[in-house]
Amino acid sequence: MAKNMVIAGDYQGKGISVLGGQPQILVSHKWTDNIFIDKAGVDSYEVITEETRKSAASGVARGIVGGALLGPVGMLAGGLSAKNKGTVTLAVQFKDGKKSLIEVDDKIYKAIVQQMF
Repeated sequence: MAKNMVIAGDYQGKGISVLGGQPQILVSHKWTDNIFIDKAGVDSYEVITEETRKSAASGVARGIVGGALLGPVGMLAGGLSAKNKGTVTLAVQFKDGKKSLIEVDDKIYKAIVQQMF
């Protein structure tokens, strides 16, 4: 089952939800503090797939790719990341320079794709 949370990088450990059709990182109990995952706040995102990981020749290379995306935490995520059925892992680059590796279920992933279109 998906964690629906930030698993590495900025906002690590924070939950992710869809409220009113808007995917967001739940940084506090105050709705206005949440980080919206949409084209206004996100510079780019990449789905981390089995093919993405297999394109690197080894776990070390995957770690280097992860490090390029998310720094030292990304190196760990790049070496250990896995896709479970019904779970999508995304590397998100926010316009403010923050980066997060998130794991969401299909419902939240579809909401993110709609907001990024």
